[in-house]
Amino acid sequence: MKRIIIIAFALAVLVLIIFRLVGNHEKVNANKNVSTDLSYVSVDVSPVKKMSLSDSLQLVGSLEAYSEIIIATQSSGIITSLNAELGQIKSKGDIIATIDDKLKQLAVQTAKISVTKLKKDLERYENLYNGGTVTEQQLNDAQNSYDNAVIQLEQAEKQLTDATIISPIKGIITKKLVEQGEYINIGSPIATIIDVSKLKVKLNVSETNVYLLKIGDKAVITADVYPGVAFEGNISFISPKGDETHNYPVELEIVNNTKYPLKSGTFVNVLIGLPSNAEALYIPRESLQGSIEEAKVYVAENGKAVLRNIIASSGSDKYIQVISGLKDGENVITAGQINLSDGKAIKIINNK
Repeated sequence: MKRIIIIAFALAVLVLIIFRLVGNHEKVNANKNVSTDLSYVSVDVSPVKKMSLSDSLQLVGSLEAYSEIIIATQSSGIITSLNAELGQIKSKGDIIATIDDKLKQLAVQTAKISVTKLKKDLERYENLYNGGTVTEQQLNDAQNSYDNAVIQLEQAEKQLTDATIISPIKGIITKKLVEQGEYINIGSPIATIIDVSKLKVKLNVSETNVYLLKIGDKAVITADVYPGVAFEGNISFISPKGDETHNYPVELEIVNNTKYPLKSGTFVNVLIGLPSNAEALYIPRESLQGSIEEAKVYVAENGKAVLRNIIASSGSDKYIQVISGLKDGENVITAGQINLSDGKAIKIINNK
């Protein structure tokens, strides 16, 4: 009897499971058979507008020193004094280093003696020539000797001057490359100095945007290191040549701020206001079907979506300029186009 009861219970459970599976299968099939082919498509539209766009260009650039110069020597010899330490502020003309100049001083003295002697000789030959005692060739030789002596004196004085190395700009020493007592040759670098009283912002601007810029355009510059602080700059250079990706180097100048000093190498955000365009027709960018070159839009006409070819031009990140194909006030479809076909009935949900 127990075995019969267990078998009966198992059969009942099995029948219940089969019943449930069949019911679920029917529900799934019923859901699959629900028709989604509505007689209309719900869409959003936006009117074609006549307006004048005023846009801005947002870019990221890096700061560089306005001037960065490697100070090199034009004289050879032992460094007898060195006045360049990292972080030192130097004015233009400050002495950075001196080279042993004893022999150069002697060369200047020797050249001065020679000039003095040959000048007297020249004066004597001029008097003799006027008296008819010497020939014109002898006078010319005396003149040439004197002229050569003057040139040698200037060269000696230049070499003596070159033994004193001065700062070519006002700035900060960022590299010290030699030590006092070291022997150096002509052209050897002594130190690096940078001028950060003004800074350059280096940018790469796309071909589309670079033609909207001009020298002198203002820009607002911000840096993450100074939240809420804005600096003003202006475009100082626009490269006439782009790279292989059609980006063009652009530079801005910015005056450094003593309260919020900026350093070379810092990343900055740049906002450049673009000039307003003349008034024209514009449509939202999301209404565009295809590319700018082969532009199409769906226009809402008498409860239907009408696919229309248009001629468009670049606008902004939100709007596209319409050259022809649309009229002011017509409604273009901005959402729901994926379900549309030419002539499909529509229901407007939102008119933006």
